[in-house]
Amino acid sequence: MHQAEPAQSIFPGSIGILVGATWILLVMMSAVRAAETDANVNKIRIEYFDPDPPDPTLRRVYELAKERRPLERMQEIFSAFRLPIEVTLRTGSCRGMANAWWQRPAVTVCYEYLNEILQLLPEETTPDGVTRDDALIGQVFYTFFHEMGHAMFDLFAVPMFGNAESAADGFAGYLILQFGREPARRLITGAAYSYNRYVHSPEVNAPLKAFSDIHGAPAQRFYNLLCLAYGADPTLFADLVDKRYLPKERAIHCKREYDQVAFAFQEIIAPHLDQQLARQVLDKKWLSEVKAPDLSRDRP
Repeated sequence: MHQAEPAQSIFPGSIGILVGATWILLVMMSAVRAAETDANVNKIRIEYFDPDPPDPTLRRVYELAKERRPLERMQEIFSAFRLPIEVTLRTGSCRGMANAWWQRPAVTVCYEYLNEILQLLPEETTPDGVTRDDALIGQVFYTFFHEMGHAMFDLFAVPMFGNAESAADGFAGYLILQFGREPARRLITGAAYSYNRYVHSPEVNAPLKAFSDIHGAPAQRFYNLLCLAYGADPTLFADLVDKRYLPKERAIHCKREYDQVAFAFQEIIAPHLDQQLARQVLDKKWLSEVKAPDLSRDRP
């Protein structure tokens, strides 16, 4: 008796080819998406320019910058952003102008500005625990983060009703607060130290023209930064209120202010982040260990 042949597909070869082709297409599409992602991250370039014209003071700042590598740090931190163009972070002399700014496609921080930061650092750890190193790193981070905030608003066409300078301050403060509790504490208090000379006196005397600047008054920026930090973590930053650096009348609104900034960042900026790279950046150790003070000189 003839045994029946097993049933076969009508188009066995076509289906095999179709399945194989579909699988190849999916792999190719994944590769294209990965390539597009890779092409849009790590688009930060850096440049340290020699002081021009030559200046011994600025030369020392330049050499210190090359040694401490702030641009390399910023390059790594902002490598996680998917930018539409290459962005250059650079330092250079600005012919006597102590300033920093974003002008597409570059963030520029002047050696004069960095020298001003260096000149005003505390000689020793302050009673509030701000070390000289934390004051330096906190202010440098805050400066670059602020200018990169301007860059993000520009490159991603972020709409805003309010003042762009205040928004950039919010971007900078929020970003600092994402680095973990201990680093955030040190960076925030270090950044706030830049306003130290403005907040010693309870009375402020200034010409009316001083309030015409697009930037907020230093004391306002000081309170805004502290409020953002307190709103993010009232326990970590409780002493800001206890020591009356931040008035209680303002502190009760700080959670809402932080939530407003956090919502804006998550809605507008976070979609442009490579989340895996961002996590690697935030998990990295950016600050040196805090060394215990040497008390041997105080012993009998």
